[in-house]
Amino acid sequence: MLDIKWIRENPDALDQALQKRGAAPESARLMGLDEARRTAIGKLEEAQARRNAASKDIGKAKAQKDEATAERLMAEVADLKSVMQALEEDVRSADKGLEDALAIIPNLPLDSVPVGADEHANVEYRRWGTRPTINDAKEHFEIGEALGGMDFEAAAKLSGSRFVVLKGQVARLSRALGQFMLDLHTGEHGYTEVQPPILVRKEAMEGTAQLPKFFDDQFAVIGTAEGLARKPVLALAEGASEQDVLAKMDEMATELKKLSSYWLIPTAEVPLTNLVRESILEEKELPLRVTALTPCFRAEAGSAGRDTRGMLRQHQFDKVELVSITTPEQSGEEHERMLVCAEEVLKRLDLHYRVMTLSTGDMGFASQKTYDIEVWLPGQGTYREISSCSVCGDFQARRMNARFKPKEGKGNRLVHTLNGSGVAVGRALIAVLENYQNPDGSVTVPEALRPYMGGVEKIG
Repeated sequence: MLDIKWIRENPDALDQALQKRGAAPESARLMGLDEARRTAIGKLEEAQARRNAASKDIGKAKAQKDEATAERLMAEVADLKSVMQALEEDVRSADKGLEDALAIIPNLPLDSVPVGADEHANVEYRRWGTRPTINDAKEHFEIGEALGGMDFEAAAKLSGSRFVVLKGQVARLSRALGQFMLDLHTGEHGYTEVQPPILVRKEAMEGTAQLPKFFDDQFAVIGTAEGLARKPVLALAEGASEQDVLAKMDEMATELKKLSSYWLIPTAEVPLTNLVRESILEEKELPLRVTALTPCFRAEAGSAGRDTRGMLRQHQFDKVELVSITTPEQSGEEHERMLVCAEEVLKRLDLHYRVMTLSTGDMGFASQKTYDIEVWLPGQGTYREISSCSVCGDFQARRMNARFKPKEGKGNRLVHTLNGSGVAVGRALIAVLENYQNPDGSVTVPEALRPYMGGVEKIG
């Protein structure tokens, strides 16, 4: 969330930054809401001051035995009480209006971010390794199904589309990848392993900016229908058209989702970053680096018809997440460090990749700057994202009220937050299957994974 004080002082800078992200100018609307809020607060403070003064005058009037004045003042105080109740509601409403408006404004890009409308404006930062030459390369799902290790039909019976059942050595290879990544990041990169809950409260989702902006992309756990029990369902009555019934069902589903007590995490970024919410850290604790291997859940609502075959775009997938909490002065250097940590995974697996600096129109809502690591997939004959490393500045910290106490100086400051994939396990599995495929249908196990595979050198 952006700082309204900064917006008041820099309205043109806000609009210019939003323009770079392809968004409409917002300074006038936000400043109007802020002015309405400050006006409401001013009126409330005036009423409070008048009530306090009148209360003192009541005591003076009674001391002087001026009953008429005392009664008039008491009547005024009584009237002010009801006036203040209305003014307090005005302040609450104005606060919420401004907060809701700020909650859907994206973070502002750093000056080093390339300006552009979409991924076509992304800029290559660096690349590593050599693109392998594989004749008649197969895609991962062809390899996995032939090995008997990927069952999409069984997954469809269980859960529908965009799920997979992994079996046998392919399942073990997936598990090996996750364990290898955790060992690398904790043993060599200085991250502390965490096993967080994968069900979180709405406040946690709001803290890292998944809500409210990306409400439709998240999976909610409907624990109760309280509040809807008496909701009219006349559209479901006999005689209603099929279209009306479906519309009513969609409406009720959305209302139920809003009432959800818990949300499935779209990434471990949510629980890991929220570990410091509503906290004041000591500067000596920073940078704080944590990692986790968790299931992740995304509705992928904006991806209909894209990557429908295989494991590239799933509703459920595993990922090793990296999160850093730093001072503002450390965050730029920490971003580069996090990128190197994620790259090391692919280097150890000997997978060719490139790093792209995302443009203003392609980076995430909460990000100030993002690097994507794109691994080469011979079966598709293209690069695909396998990791995304972002620095968010104090954007998430302001939403979470996460601060630190400086070694020197007075007052507390907002921390900076960073997150990155270190890396997506499912996509790493895809990359290994496609890059290590053999003409006979078998798959060579990368050397880095063999200790996690019981010494197995080849599956097939």
